[in-house]
Amino acid sequence: MTIKEIFGKAEGGTLTYEQFEAIAKDEKANFADLGEGKYVSKHKYDSDISAKDSQIETLNGTITTRDSDLDALKKQLEEAGTNAEKLTAITNDLTALQGKYDADVKNYKDQLKKQAYDFAVSAYVDKLKFTSEAAKRDFKRELLSAQLKMDKEQILGADDFRKSYEANNSDAFKVEEAPKVDDKPKPSFAGPTAGEPQISKPSLSEMMKAKNENPTMTVDF
Repeated sequence: MTIKEIFGKAEGGTLTYEQFEAIAKDEKANFADLGEGKYVSKHKYDSDISAKDSQIETLNGTITTRDSDLDALKKQLEEAGTNAEKLTAITNDLTALQGKYDADVKNYKDQLKKQAYDFAVSAYVDKLKFTSEAAKRDFKRELLSAQLKMDKEQILGADDFRKSYEANNSDAFKVEEAPKVDDKPKPSFAGPTAGEPQISKPSLSEMMKAKNENPTMTVDF
């Protein structure tokens, strides 16, 4: 069952999300992933968001733990006083931990940046009209690989990238057809034709008067 068929069951073609979900469930309708340009269930969408939130939470926890370890080592460094052996060991641990901490922070930021870019690419691609799902997947893969710069949630140079891609893949995008112009003259409605001038018939008194003035005139009654 298609989405169009589901809406065909609605009164007036209007459905709430709950009604849509109920009909889809009753009809056992299955839809492909949104990445393929088709419907994705709210449950799957929520699951994906939940997974990403969990990933961010884990990264935050890792960094918090790293901060605690750094504080503990700094405290040990202070307690070591002038003990050269302890100072050397703690300093080495501190340097190693600081390096790992910096790497974790960079990895955390890179993942957030990648996640933001992936979302922006999906949003941009979903606005375009492709000739096939394969064409859409290929374009999306190329745009993801391009790793263009971003300004907040906008991909800088996305339109230029699309134009360049289209120049080499002219069959990837649907061409909007111009509305057809009907050259045939449209029917028009005119008032009743005038025809011959209507001559009103003279009254009896007028004919009698004319007969008196012209005795030879023939009068038709």
